[in-house]
Amino acid sequence: MTCKGICIRHRAQKPVGSGRYVSGQRRCQICEIFIKWEGLWCPCCGYRLRTKPRNLKYKAKLRARSRRVEITQPAITVR
Repeated sequence: MTCKGICIRHRAQKPVGSGRYVSGQRRCQICEIFIKWEGLWCPCCGYRLRTKPRNLKYKAKLRARSRRVEITQPAITVR
């Protein structure tokens, strides 16, 4: 599995004011690039994409931000 250069078309710009993973970007370890892609696998090399940060500090930031989103959104009731 090697990078074929297809991922360049899906390259994601760094978001201002929020993290990459929070904004829905994913990282390919083989291509070494953040991409905007909905699938679990890289469209270029076929390697599994990272959807969460590895660093403890950034993991905590992501968890805190997702908790804030859960609290601010009203719960949906099913009848």
